[in-house]
This record gives sequence, C-alpha cells and structure tokens, in this order.
Amino acid sequence: MAPVSTEAPAGDAPARAPALRLILASASPRRRELISRLGVTPDAIKAADIDETPVPREVPRDYARRMAREKAQAAAAADAFVLAGDTVVACGRRILPKAEDEATARACLDLLSGRRHRVLSAIALRAPDGSLRERLSETVVRFKPLSREEIDAYIAGGEWDGKAGGYAIQGSAEGLIAWISGSHSGVVGLPLFETRALLKSAGFAIG
Repeated sequence: MAPVSTEAPAGDAPARAPALRLILASASPRRRELISRLGVTPDAIKAADIDETPVPREVPRDYARRMAREKAQAAAAADAFVLAGDTVVACGRRILPKAEDEATARACLDLLSGRRHRVLSAIALRAPDGSLRERLSETVVRFKPLSREEIDAYIAGGEWDGKAGGYAIQGSAEGLIAWISGSHSGVVGLPLFETRALLKSAGFAIG
C-alpha cells in the first residue's frame, strides 16, 4: 500500500487562525491612549452604561472588581473579547465619588490633603464564550499638605471634572503628589502591566 501523504497540496496556503477581535468597554480617551502604548488598537469602543452605586458595606476592592466585571458583561459580544476597567479612589474603607461639581472635588481634596490613600484599578476581560479573566492593581498615593490657595487653583483649572477622588494624576495634580507606590497607569485608569498580562493570557499578540 502506498504511503499516505500528509503534506498540503502544492499551492494551498496553511490555514490561519482567525484574528482576535477586541472591544474596549470604555469611552474614556485616557484608557484608549493607555492601551495604545501596548501596541493594541481596539476594534470597537462600546461604553458600558451600568448602575455604579456601591452596595451596602461593599469594600473598595470588591466594588472595583464588580464594576469591571459588570462593564465587561454589559458590552458583551458573541464574536469578540471585551476589556473593561474601573478605577476607585479609596480613603480607608470609604469609596470617594467621581467629582461632578466643585463642592465634591473640594471635599475630596480636603480629605486627601497630606495623607495616603489607595487607588484600586480593576480590569476584566470577557471572552466570546462568556468566561472572565480579572486583574487588580492597587497603588498607594500621598498628597502633600494642600493649602487653600493650592486647592483653589486646582479647582479653577477644571481637571477634577468627572474624576474619581476629584483629581487626575496625569495633569497638574501630579505636582501636588509627594509619593506614589504602585502603578502610575493604574491611577490614570488602566494598569498596563496587568492589562498586558491579561491580553497575552487570552492569546493576543503583544511584544
């Protein structure tokens, strides 16, 4: 009996695995810019509209993780991975709000002045089959003691608007931060070390 050939017929190209698609479940330009540093361009942007109210007695770490999971599920697609993240500023067990007005921003800065606080940045990657991978970055940040003039100047600049804890580290607030231990990108909104590991574990080609 003649041996059976296992070689592909001449002229036939080897089959290629389908390219992995990625949806970024965030409308944040900061997260889009951060993920681009990994050489990754999402195939689509789909902001997740969910209820972000903490449940009673929910600690900051659990809240951040839950928000990332729920955002990933809300943007679910049958043909794509979905990457979602949530960043929480916590002072002790207290979850600080996103500052939507000057009074809230000022109250946050008054609270954080001269003391350490934690920034918890959770990410979740939902696969097309519904399975989830998760990571959490925890960073400790300390503001210098802030004078009334420094807080007034920061409030006047408007960078606080919509930011968790009333500040954006990627702006002029960085000049008021005396010390940081952890992930700078996590404080901005997407921890790159954890994000890279999560995407690579799912099969995305990242250098």
